[in-house]
Amino acid sequence: MGKYRIRVATGDSLLAGSSNLVQLWLVGEHGEKDLGKILRPIRIRVSGGGGDCGGRGGAHMGGAGASAPRDPWVSGEGGRARVGCQVAKEKARGLGEKRCTFLPGWRGREKETPAGLSSPWSGLFFLASNADSGLFRGAEVQLEVEVSLYLGRLLLVKLRKHKSLVGFDWFCKWIAVQGPGTQGEAFFPCYRWVQGNEIICLPEGTARTVRDDPQNQFKKHREKELEERRKVYRLKDLALKGSLDLTNSVRRLEDFNKVFPQGKTPLAERVRNCWKDDALFGYQFLNGANPMLLRRSTSLPSRLVLPPEMEDLKTQLEKELQTGSLFEADFSLLDGVKPNVIIFKQQYVAAPLVMLKLQPDGRLLPMVIQLQPPRNGCPPPVLFLPSDPPMAWLLAKTWVRSSDFQLHQLQSHLLRGHLIAEVISVATMRSLPSLHPIYKLLIPHFRYTMEINVLARSNLVSKWGIFDLVVSTGSGGHVDILQRATAGLTYRSFCPPDDLADRGLLDVKSSLYGQDALRLWGVISRYVEKMVSLFYKSDGAVKDDPELQAWCREITETGLQGAQDRGFPISLESRAQLCHFITMCIFTCTGQHASTHQGQLDWYSWIPNGPCTMQKPPPISKDVTEKDIVDSLPNLHQARTQKTFIKFLGRRQPVMVALGQHKENYFSDPGPQAVLKQFQEELAALDKEIEVRNAGLDLPYEYLRPSMVENSVTI
Repeated sequence: MGKYRIRVATGDSLLAGSSNLVQLWLVGEHGEKDLGKILRPIRIRVSGGGGDCGGRGGAHMGGAGASAPRDPWVSGEGGRARVGCQVAKEKARGLGEKRCTFLPGWRGREKETPAGLSSPWSGLFFLASNADSGLFRGAEVQLEVEVSLYLGRLLLVKLRKHKSLVGFDWFCKWIAVQGPGTQGEAFFPCYRWVQGNEIICLPEGTARTVRDDPQNQFKKHREKELEERRKVYRLKDLALKGSLDLTNSVRRLEDFNKVFPQGKTPLAERVRNCWKDDALFGYQFLNGANPMLLRRSTSLPSRLVLPPEMEDLKTQLEKELQTGSLFEADFSLLDGVKPNVIIFKQQYVAAPLVMLKLQPDGRLLPMVIQLQPPRNGCPPPVLFLPSDPPMAWLLAKTWVRSSDFQLHQLQSHLLRGHLIAEVISVATMRSLPSLHPIYKLLIPHFRYTMEINVLARSNLVSKWGIFDLVVSTGSGGHVDILQRATAGLTYRSFCPPDDLADRGLLDVKSSLYGQDALRLWGVISRYVEKMVSLFYKSDGAVKDDPELQAWCREITETGLQGAQDRGFPISLESRAQLCHFITMCIFTCTGQHASTHQGQLDWYSWIPNGPCTMQKPPPISKDVTEKDIVDSLPNLHQARTQKTFIKFLGRRQPVMVALGQHKENYFSDPGPQAVLKQFQEELAALDKEIEVRNAGLDLPYEYLRPSMVENSVTI
């Protein structure tokens, strides 16, 4: 019994608030108290010129866009706004005296209605009754209530939003309660959309494993929460299951300037001017949009058939092999993929092999290109060399760039970035309750992931989606590639120290991706180790956590379809193994995605450097003209479509949350908050180091700068 002070924080985005009544319950060790429908708007006037409270208008849903369905758990609530404040005081029936105070979300400053935004509530008043408080964007509401029942230590806060004639979703950031038995202020994180009229239970924010709850006070809550989430989140097959002739002609390579974006990046301009250079061609395998394919050669590839007249080339290759400077990029995953037919016209796909040599100055230069593997009963495929006629060599390199576009978009970006992040996200929602420390650690890295993946499935790789319309691997080939790539996923390939070692890139100083990936992995790893040490004091504590073990199995056996034979764990036996696994999860959702997402505008804005399709078959002779190259490249309609979707896929978020900079506070105890602060300090130091290094580089590498890496997969 006694007085409780309750604070309720609403999100800052334009549509975070709600005019619906909200009912609250306090649940303690010794009982539960229904506080009634105590939250609703008070008298507030929306003013275009700085009135009592900021205007309300269209939603901003970040990378997901307004058309994507909202995930109540992992959807962010959008952009920020600033609100003013008001105070109301009244007697609440049955609850004693209650104070309702609007605290300013941004130090009491007011915000004008954005220009051009017509708020439907502008100039209206919302009347308070029974001293109800307001759930307006950015508002922090304070209530004081008298409770006759002694509740003891508070365990949960429950809430239900009641719909009147119209239901408005509400983004609740958190609820804080201070009163008898709370030992200070108890913090109940929410950070989710409250939809419909279901009862939502918010446990107190201290992270707890099953072992941390010996009296099973939260047992029913954990089980019910996971049961409800499993109805919503379901892991399915990773490999998606998926007129008029608009072929404006291209007569010269310069015609692609017509679709070169006006808002180009400095690097995109460099690519347009230098795309024919062998040095830039090789550089892209190290630090371009797809740095995941290159590997050091340990032997000459069996598919590389060298005719007798190329003994000199064989000698050069063997010399580079012996000195450890021979590298390869093998696109065999594309071999046999059925190419698309676009507007009744056959498109073409190749499966090239590129052999490259690493120069002492760090440049990676191509030595030979084979566009197709050898076939039984067929003459050996033509080998293209830097000494060939310029147009023949340029066409061979263009074929490689088109093949790299296919594998980058499907294997490196969509599969290894978006879909694996989705597997981790869904498994977490299905296996770890919100009380669990690993849930609290991971949940900021799932913001908008489900929404953007829904958009990808419905607009990018769906039937009649972008791939079907303009990409050479569309209309089924892309599904084949995803299935092949999924079958080849290994655990080590998701961990940069192992992946770079396996690909022989650890000591390659000109691999800026490799250097930055290792350093960023190290910062994340130290952060995870400090967090894990707060909650798991021994290896036995890890092994004895049933929820943690179920989470690991869900990822490997269900999400990745039995990937234990490719190194993914099905159980976690030690703190070190747990830390490595969590580091992989966070790096995949942040740095790994950033490394394959951010370069798209740089490297694909100039269409010939990354053509989405090829309209002529791979050349079988070296008698090539510029017209042969132009006729092979996308037509202007296809090029414009590529420009449009690359601009969307490669754009920066309007409201970008950088790695480690999330504002949501899922942990209420000070230990994790101190660890997060240390993490942010390490990220800032690494960001500065990369900035200083880049200042001395001809081509700065920015994709893994912590300030450029987004905290989750959002676009």
